[in-house]
Amino acid sequence: MKFEWKKYTTLLALVGLAILLTFLTDGIFITPRNLTNLARQVSINGILAIGMTFVILIAGIDLSVGSVVALTGIVIGLSQVNWGFSEMGILGTLLSCALAIVAGILCGLFNAYWITKQNITSFITTLGMMVIARGLALIFSNGIAIAPMSPEFQSVGNGYISPIVSLIIMGGFLCIPAFAEITKTKTGKISISALFNISLILGLTYIFFNYKGIPIPVLLLALVALGANFVLNRMTIGRYIYALGGNAEASRLSGVPTQKVMFFVYVLMGALSGLSGIILTSRLNGAMPTAGNLFELDAIAAVVIGGTSLMGGIGTITGSILGAFIIGTLNNGMSLMNIPTFYQMVIKGAIIILAVFFDSNTKKQSST
Repeated sequence: MKFEWKKYTTLLALVGLAILLTFLTDGIFITPRNLTNLARQVSINGILAIGMTFVILIAGIDLSVGSVVALTGIVIGLSQVNWGFSEMGILGTLLSCALAIVAGILCGLFNAYWITKQNITSFITTLGMMVIARGLALIFSNGIAIAPMSPEFQSVGNGYISPIVSLIIMGGFLCIPAFAEITKTKTGKISISALFNISLILGLTYIFFNYKGIPIPVLLLALVALGANFVLNRMTIGRYIYALGGNAEASRLSGVPTQKVMFFVYVLMGALSGLSGIILTSRLNGAMPTAGNLFELDAIAAVVIGGTSLMGGIGTITGSILGAFIIGTLNNGMSLMNIPTFYQMVIKGAIIILAVFFDSNTKKQSST
């Protein structure tokens, strides 16, 4: 079983960073409580990074996601506070969430229309949508926060699955890589990727079981990741996405419905922005028109750190989630060490540049 270290540079970087922060924080970083909170914090950027992976795989970009997160949060706030959904219990929560997803999808449809039908570049279109969505959030909220939300809605971002139920769920997740490995190989040997997946699930099981259970946002992230991975690797549209990013003109000539693929990708990005808006608004127990500022940059950084090429056609969901955890780990570790926010921004920016530089050099060496 040969270990190809170049395929696991992001994972090794995350493990090395975690070990370093464990020593620098006198073990606080590695406690189940902190790791559980870290996973919950990463869930929003992780979900956005999954959507951004689809966008960058087709050689596009979406700069509007942070503003769309804010706008969908305001939609939730209006429904909960102004329209009385907070008094409707679980039904009100479901309706608020549905409205947020619909608002995100509409924003995605706006982007997709101008990009595919009017041939406006994704950079310009989503830049315009970024300003429009932020403006709408300010208009609908009159520039002020909307709060509070119902207890049922707050549980979406702050609640936990009980430890016992979490154990059952993690057992189900454990069966996925085990079954995949059994059906894929008959040699009796286990691959590095399967070993990693099984070890990760066992580690997360220990962490969550020894605290309060699985945070609901983390469960949502896992479900979105599984669905996205299935789409990219098991469905025809996934092959179309990779082909479109690899060579758009060749894909079009080969019969790939490029406009439909692009529509799907940008609508998906809008929907996932809506989901992130739900989690953020629930965690904050309020909707703020200034929420989601620079979320798009963190999502893009996570995707690039995870190994997705900005030129399109190359990338994985797993890599993007690992990239999101690297950024979240940096934020968490620097906060535990009481590093001022301004210094944190400088350090994060430098690490992002170095990560992309290292990744590009590695690809150049492997191609020669």
